[in-house]
Amino acid sequence: MAVANTAAPGRSSFLRRNAIWWAALVLVVLLPQVARSGTAIAVLNQMCIMVIFSLSYNMLLGQGGMLSFGHAVYFGLGGYFAMHLIQLAGGAGFFMPLPLTPIAGGLAGLFFGLLFGSFSTNRAGTVFAMISLGIGEMIAASSLIFVKFSGGEEGITADRTDLTPFFGHRFGSEVEVYYLIAGWMMLSAWLMYRFSRTPLGRMANAVRDNPERAEFVGYSQRRVRLLSFMAAGFFAGIAGGLFALNYEIVTEETVNLVTSGIVLLQAYIGGVGFFAGPIVGAVVYTLLQTLLSNYTEIWAFYVGLIFVATVMYAPTGLTGIIMMHLPIYRVRKLRTLALPYLKVGVPALCCAIGVIGMLELLHYLSVRAVGQSTKRLFWMSLNVEQPTPWIVFGLLAVGGFFVARRMAPALVAAWEAASAQAQGRGER
Repeated sequence: MAVANTAAPGRSSFLRRNAIWWAALVLVVLLPQVARSGTAIAVLNQMCIMVIFSLSYNMLLGQGGMLSFGHAVYFGLGGYFAMHLIQLAGGAGFFMPLPLTPIAGGLAGLFFGLLFGSFSTNRAGTVFAMISLGIGEMIAASSLIFVKFSGGEEGITADRTDLTPFFGHRFGSEVEVYYLIAGWMMLSAWLMYRFSRTPLGRMANAVRDNPERAEFVGYSQRRVRLLSFMAAGFFAGIAGGLFALNYEIVTEETVNLVTSGIVLLQAYIGGVGFFAGPIVGAVVYTLLQTLLSNYTEIWAFYVGLIFVATVMYAPTGLTGIIMMHLPIYRVRKLRTLALPYLKVGVPALCCAIGVIGMLELLHYLSVRAVGQSTKRLFWMSLNVEQPTPWIVFGLLAVGGFFVARRMAPALVAAWEAASAQAQGRGER
């Protein structure tokens, strides 16, 4: 009886400690049942790949303090090698289950992480960032030079259904591919989380915060950075391998600076100081890319505005904003911020609508065909040659800005009061 009584609390404690992972697993399994359309499944596939890619980047920036402008190198090279493996296995007909092909991408990312990290991790800060930028440009140019390997501008393609069936599944449907990618996402996220809790992961934080002190206690900052760099390259390669088997094509775009910039945007928007930050950033960016691109051609401009606003006013990202409110929520003072947020949020929203309206009208003026003057915006048909839309959007932008600015001090005061109460309750 005693053994039974002690085992049950242990299982209960295990379930509580890993509740977030179980909840994520249930969500991942149920999402295809909710999003039944092929387009939604395709977005989910892209989202899962970007989650792994962003988490691998956070191993560099968030945990190790290494700002990289060339992380797409390991993503793209992982995709290239996985694609070559699919071609080789499909042509030769040897046993190669599709679910194992991302490992080839991971090993490629690990190898090149060791190769390029052996000299780039000697220094941190600006020097490391510039070296990573140079490596990224070099690999992007090489993908257009060594056509036999990369396929040049056209890239390389393969058919994933040519591989050996895995328990009768050839992964011809989007749903089957989704569960494969989602399974790798859950495994990779869990492994990266466990890595952050290992002594090496803790030392990466120490090297990020105070490399001299880490050297003083007997750890080589260069070795710690190199091992973290290799681990990040491995998981970026896993993401690249999943990209290859999902889209069945890998081109120069997977290794260029644009892709490196995208993962940087995702990490910062979500919050590099938190493990869940890159996950939030990847989800938000993918939704913005897929949803906004259906309504506007300048969606990338809005993403850039969000990034600039995040760096300037919310450097901890969206996850940091949520975490800032947790102490206030615990002391049940979050409702005291509802009215101040509303007083600032409504005029800020009006300002945003005004700015978006002006930008969309200006863009329409620059690209419209001769004789066209009607722009469909906010479910309305607007004549860009009439002054009314310009005046309304201008008033919304200017008026909303000044009203929000006038209400901001009251919000700051309410926030400081709620934070002081939460801090006082915490100290007791």
